[in-house]
Amino acid sequence: MSRIGKQPIPVPEGVTVDIKDRTVTVKGPKGDLAYKHDEGVTVAQRDGELIVIRESDEKRHRALHGLTRALLANMVQGVSSGFSKQLDLVGIGYTAEQKGPNVLLNLGFSHAIYFQAPPGIELEVTNRNTSIVVKGIDLQLVGQVAAKIRSLRKPEPYKGKGVRYHDEIVRRKAGKTITAKVV
Repeated sequence: MSRIGKQPIPVPEGVTVDIKDRTVTVKGPKGDLAYKHDEGVTVAQRDGELIVIRESDEKRHRALHGLTRALLANMVQGVSSGFSKQLDLVGIGYTAEQKGPNVLLNLGFSHAIYFQAPPGIELEVTNRNTSIVVKGIDLQLVGQVAAKIRSLRKPEPYKGKGVRYHDEIVRRKAGKTITAKVV
């Protein structure tokens, strides 16, 4: 049995869960999310906890068991406390500037990049315009937006310049060395 799938999901106070057919709607202080789970798993609410039950031991149902439980747990955490990812801009002249809900990025190109935040995502520029915090209630969307910003200028291995996650370690390469030729 799935070790992840059989763990119950505690529902904190202030969060309500509504289960209709195969659609689970989670509402909390930060917002609300909905998820339509596949056939083969059943979601039930007992004693302030969500429980995911699979119908059989088929390979597909075993895979969906842990996946459904993880997605529902992320939804509960998202509507109660939210998710965030921090990106650091490393390099001379690499800056970010807050323009309302959007961000203006200077990443060493001949032009500035105006990045618009999708609905449900909040962008915040911190640390003297060299750090961006991506916040939201949907973990998948927060990660996708952070990856999109990072893809605008990935960190390069020689000087380490670029946009990187705050906890990312960039493996550095040695540069070219000049040796003197003896004639």
